[in-house]
Amino acid sequence: MNERIKGGLLVFMGAASFGLLSTIVKFAYTNGYTLREITGTQSFSGMIILWLLYLATRSFKKQKKSEETDVSQPTTSWWKIALAGTFTGLVGIFYYQCVKLLPASVAIILLMQYLWISILIEAVVFKKKPSKKQLLLLGVVLAGTLLAGGIFSQEIILNPKGIIFGLFAATCYAIFLMTSGRIGNDLPVLKKSALMITGSCTVTWIIFPPVFFFNGVFWGGLALWGLILALLGTVIPPLLFSMGIPRVGVSIGAILSAVELPVAVLSSAFILHEFVDTMRWIGVILILTAIIATNLRTKEIRINNK
Repeated sequence: MNERIKGGLLVFMGAASFGLLSTIVKFAYTNGYTLREITGTQSFSGMIILWLLYLATRSFKKQKKSEETDVSQPTTSWWKIALAGTFTGLVGIFYYQCVKLLPASVAIILLMQYLWISILIEAVVFKKKPSKKQLLLLGVVLAGTLLAGGIFSQEIILNPKGIIFGLFAATCYAIFLMTSGRIGNDLPVLKKSALMITGSCTVTWIIFPPVFFFNGVFWGGLALWGLILALLGTVIPPLLFSMGIPRVGVSIGAILSAVELPVAVLSSAFILHEFVDTMRWIGVILILTAIIATNLRTKEIRINNK
């Protein structure tokens, strides 16, 4: 199989895995588990899996002597990476609370607001003035959000608290993307991911102490839900992205990763039987269009420079 096609499939599957999270969380709530238990178990399971994978691959590399260990190389301080990872913990807490209060198809739409929030943060913090194209795409995202969120649908009643939690999740996600892209790039992918999820687990347990370890809930069924959520949201997507994006490039990878949105809406419609009408699908298409247009910018510049 062509390496580019293979890379595209890897990114596609990673994004689809992310898209299923909100539906799985809904099922976990239905089975009686709480936000505290879901987020705490997911981050713990993800942390254990990633550290085991990293230690296993490092041991394998040492045996093969195919490359030097990362100990001899200058690296970013571990605490900086763990600190950046705390934002993923906050994303999980805010997003899963949003999923609890709103339809899963609406929750994912709110999370996608990280697009314009990122532009706002860059403008305020980094003094990076948005271009006319970015402002235009911002308008498209907001218009798409109004339609996809069911604002004009009488079938959907939106909880204001759910909307606030969704926007909090989007803000933390935007901050995470900015920080993770700037630090820890000198470390192996698995080590960086393990450190980040360690930070995520730490902040989650600070907010929600892991009492489920002591009241019998963990081994009573919660461990399985935590494992599923960790695989779908913490382990599989980053690994597939790390293998796929180098094959297709950052821009195409970002476009393919947008499949998370329609997968989440489709799963909520067909598995959870949530109401998704034509108007809401038009909103989803508008948001996807904005994502694609944003990530085609680099490609367009390259073409124009030829």
